[in-house]
Amino acid sequence: MANEYIFFDAALRDRFVGFVAGQGVTSQSRPDAMEGFVVALADDLADEIEELIEAEYATLMAEQVDLVEAADDGDTRTLMAVAVTLPDGQPGVVRIPARYARRLFAHFSADEVHELVGAIAQAVANPVTGPLCRKV
Repeated sequence: MANEYIFFDAALRDRFVGFVAGQGVTSQSRPDAMEGFVVALADDLADEIEELIEAEYATLMAEQVDLVEAADDGDTRTLMAVAVTLPDGQPGVVRIPARYARRLFAHFSADEVHELVGAIAQAVANPVTGPLCRKV
């Protein structure tokens, strides 16, 4: 198991597990060390299945944002997570403080947030030295 997805709501986690099972994919679920739940899937999925799973995860993350925003008690979540794939193919999760995640999701789609965070993770893993602007 290598592709990992994080959830802060058990019902959303259960929906995701049910969705991937409906695609014929087995999963393993465990509590996250910081908060929430991690669902791990095999890393050798067919591209079509992986795209379906990513789309479903993006939908559930949008719902997660709505749940966080709707929570008006003192028990609101303090983190959101975005799954990324590092340049070496290793999956990872970038944890974003909820106050920033809410602002991101207010202005960008889940796919755009995923792409932005992925680009930042790629830049951190492969830093470019020298000036930002250069003549080509």
